Amino acid sequence: MLNGLLSKAFKKSIWVYHANSGGCNGCDIEVLNVLTPYYDVERFGIKLVGSPRHADVMLCQGPASRPTAKALRRAYEAMPAPKLVFAIGSCACGGGIWYDTYNVIGSIDKIIPVDFYIPGCPPRPEAIVFGVAVALGVVDKKVAPVRFKQLEFPIARYHPQDLVEEDGMLVYSKMDHI
Repeated sequence: MLNGLLSKAFKKSIWVYHANSGGCNGCDIEVLNVLTPYYDVERFGIKLVGSPRHADVMLCQGPASRPTAKALRRAYEAMPAPKLVFAIGSCACGGGIWYDTYNVIGSIDKIIPVDFYIPGCPPRPEAIVFGVAVALGVVDKKVAPVRFKQLEFPIARYHPQDLVEEDGMLVYSKMDHI
C-alpha cells in the first residue's frame, strides 16, 4: 500500500523540511551537505523548503527531547497529506547515546510516525541520498548478502561468582575464554 501511495503522490519531485529535535548536529551537517550542489539531490527532484506547510517529506535528526517534542509534533501536523517522515541518524532512530538522559524521550517515532529509518552516527551523505532515493522509488534497491559475526571480547566480563581468593588476591576462576 505504501509503495502505491509513494508512486502516485511523489512522481515528480518532493519538497523536504529539515527538522532537528536536539541532537549534536552531526546528522544536521550531513543532511545540509546532501542538499548542496556537490551531491545535487535536485536531480532526483528533492528540494529544501523552509516551512512544513510546503513540505512533502520531513527529515528528522536528533533524539526526541522534551523541550522540542511539541514543536516537532506541530511541524508534523502542519504538513499536508500525504506526508513521509525519515529518521536520520542513530539518535532519531533509537535515542542515540542520550537515550536514557532526563530530557530525552527516545526515538522520533515516540512523537510522530516514522516511515523510513536511515541509521548511522552520523550517516554518510551517500547513505542519506541512497535511502531517500530508494524509499521514493527513484533508484532500484540492491541488496548484498550480509554476514553477522559475534565479537569476542579479550577482556573477561565481571561475574562475582567466578571470583576466588588466591594468595590474598581476588582472581577469576574461569579464565578459559581469554
